[in-house]
Amino acid sequence: MENEILIRLNGVSKAFDGETVLENVSLDIHDKEFVTLLGPSGCGKTTTLRIIGGFETPDTGDVIFDGVKINDVPPYKRLVNTVFQKYALFPHLNVYENVAFGLRLKKLPETEIKERVQEMLALVNLKGFEHRKVTTLSGGQQQRVAIARALVNRPRVLLLDEPLGALDLKLRKDMQVELKKIQRATGITFIYVTHDQEEALSMSDTVVVMADGKIQQIGSPVDIYNEPVNAFVADFIGESNIIDGLMLSDLKVKFAGHIFDCLDKGFGKGEPVDVVVRPEDVDVVPAEQGMLTGVVSGVTFKGDYYEIIADVAGFKWMIETSDYVGVDETIGLKLDPDAIHVMKRSEFSDTFGDYSTFSDEMEHLSDVDEEEEA
Repeated sequence: MENEILIRLNGVSKAFDGETVLENVSLDIHDKEFVTLLGPSGCGKTTTLRIIGGFETPDTGDVIFDGVKINDVPPYKRLVNTVFQKYALFPHLNVYENVAFGLRLKKLPETEIKERVQEMLALVNLKGFEHRKVTTLSGGQQQRVAIARALVNRPRVLLLDEPLGALDLKLRKDMQVELKKIQRATGITFIYVTHDQEEALSMSDTVVVMADGKIQQIGSPVDIYNEPVNAFVADFIGESNIIDGLMLSDLKVKFAGHIFDCLDKGFGKGEPVDVVVRPEDVDVVPAEQGMLTGVVSGVTFKGDYYEIIADVAGFKWMIETSDYVGVDETIGLKLDPDAIHVMKRSEFSDTFGDYSTFSDEMEHLSDVDEEEEA
């Protein structure tokens, strides 16, 4: 049975200095759900979170909480707590007092405070850390104190804004598992903001992909990965080969000069489409057995697979395979019908090129350029 809708955003828009940051966003969040708002910086995900928390007011549209409109209710009166990337712990208080802080403000009896603080510290694996100064803790431990401090107030909803951003990769992975466990154990609705696709896919019940102030797609991690609705979602979630295609009829699509069987239907006959093929769904076969053939222009060893860039009729494909192939080799590409996903063309069509300029260094260079421009 699906839980009832706890939060509803209804046609919410927001502009700062005349620039639209959110445009007509509507979203239902269910009780006890782990929802992640995912997208690149500037897509509106943090503004959405801040509107739910009461730190921003929508210009138009409504925020409904448990059936009641709360547009003008201040943050401290909402049954919502927030954990930011900067944990904002009190450096002069020990772990116990940091967690107890909100309960002391409510003037709860000392016995209840003690019971609830101990319960929370056990939940976040910090039993025995009560008297430690927070300044002596690692980033991951401080993160847990911040979560315990937020959860001890028993909010209906916990908002998490890039909370793992400051942690190193291994710790992030551990904390992803921890957070999901905590969410399940408490039954509190988590609304999580990140630009990290893997984080979103591994933790969430529902992923909300955002770009340019609009929601592009809402779905389970599996749906978002396997059935992206447009080129933006396909490109943003994992690696994708996005090729121009033509829908010949139901279950038949033409791209890269070849006609393929696919599982998609409901498109117009002869309709131009975007075709997505994930790198791991391409079978590398001897050239004479391939539906397509390509010449390998790059090979990168990734541990459990090789990442190959192959030129197929002038378009550079990315392929993941466990078999080694050498640069300049001609290979065959075989695609099963379920490896092909056909999407309607959208405003994002043609904005994502092939992998001709692809390299990890290139990605980092473009990061630097963006930072300088910002």
